[in-house]
Amino acid sequence: FPVTITGVVVLAQSATISSAAILTSPAAQTLFTLPAGAKILRFRVEVVTALSTATNCGVVIGKSGTANFFATTFNTGATVGAVAQSTVDAATQVANTNNIGTADVVITGTFTAAGGNATAGAIVVTCEYMQRLDDGSANPVSA
Repeated sequence: FPVTITGVVVLAQSATISSAAILTSPAAQTLFTLPAGAKILRFRVEVVTALSTATNCGVVIGKSGTANFFATTFNTGATVGAVAQSTVDAATQVANTNNIGTADVVITGTFTAAGGNATAGAIVVTCEYMQRLDDGSANPVSA
């Protein structure tokens, strides 16, 4: 019998944060814009160039008006490597990731340095998400 293939596309967007934004008193940085109705599957965070001066970086992921809407503070460390997915997942505000709403959402990140402002280094934040209709429904629907 024929099998119907259903589902939605999974996409990803990434942003690179330079040391100029990894400060002891940082401002929120625009990371990327997700389309209306998107379901966030996960955030992946990597230190791709070791941080100098800063001994750690606290990351918060949000949107305009709510700095920690998607993830409360988690630390990256200063050496090159991916932040453990379990660390990022523990900080993720799961209730806010199922459907971002009926309008596109600008995702922001705040990168707070510990031990002094970063003088070198870079962090990459990637968001994997399902693209759905702007009301959050899947089309085609899953079987």
